[in-house]
Amino acid sequence: MTAALQIDGVHKWFGSHQVLDGFSLNIEAGEIVGLLGPNGCGKSTVLNIVCQLLSCDAGQVRMMGEPISELGYRARALIGLCAQDCALYPDLLPAENLHFFARLYGLSDRLRQQRVAELMNNFALQPFAATRVGKLSGGWRQRLHLAVSLVHRPKLLVLDEPTAAVDLAARMDLWRLIEGLRDSGTTILLTSHHLAEAERLCNRVALMRDGRVVAEGSITELLARVPGRAVAKVQSADKAAIMQRAHHLGWPARQHAGQISLLLPHYLGLREIVDALDGTAVSAVSVQPVTLDDAYLELVGESTCPKVKRKTGQRSSLTST
Repeated sequence: MTAALQIDGVHKWFGSHQVLDGFSLNIEAGEIVGLLGPNGCGKSTVLNIVCQLLSCDAGQVRMMGEPISELGYRARALIGLCAQDCALYPDLLPAENLHFFARLYGLSDRLRQQRVAELMNNFALQPFAATRVGKLSGGWRQRLHLAVSLVHRPKLLVLDEPTAAVDLAARMDLWRLIEGLRDSGTTILLTSHHLAEAERLCNRVALMRDGRVVAEGSITELLARVPGRAVAKVQSADKAAIMQRAHHLGWPARQHAGQISLLLPHYLGLREIVDALDGTAVSAVSVQPVTLDDAYLELVGESTCPKVKRKTGQRSSLTST
């Protein structure tokens, strides 16, 4: 079966800096695929290339089996983009925004009227029909922004951190809307810094670093790559002693942001963990199942500053830890 989106070996340079280094990813029709990675790893560049806001320097992108470079203006009808920055007109009403963008996509008057009515109803926007968009809360603006991206019934919906600027309640509402889109068969490429968001919404996740995918699979498949079935978070004034004891116990130990994580072979009770660490000045212990956070740290690692590749192919001294 032809993939809805197929990205093969894409490279992208900005001047002397290589941002994408052979990036590849396939998305099947009806999937939500999450693209996760640290700031600067190239996620937004991938989305911009898919949406034809940028061209790649090498490699190929196909939609429904056809090179996206050959689609031209037809690509507009295939892709819906909900970017981080809310691209709405604040002085217009919600329906007026929907009508405006529907005209841009070339919908006939009859289809436009029908589609705007559907979206106003499906996204529960009717109570705000007489409210100018600039007066809406951030969550309701983002809800309308998502509706606008769907006005032309795109084959691929691109969501760039769709809940980054909203509160928890609005985020949960948007999650339910995206789940509804997923369940109705919409194909979605999603970027997010909320790992819980990806864990809840995505069929598959691609973990990205230094311009390429370093791990890909379902949540279950990614969790299975963590060398432990449960994680003990340990606080202690003597971290070296904890690490040494964990080594003797055969428990892989990791330090992230100053906290020690012990990867346990199976779920252990707090008393069992404390007894095993007896004599190591433990001040606090918690235990939980392995999550996508643990898989992310295991497979991508911590990164506050991405590696930069030069035109010569050599890495600069600017590296992440």
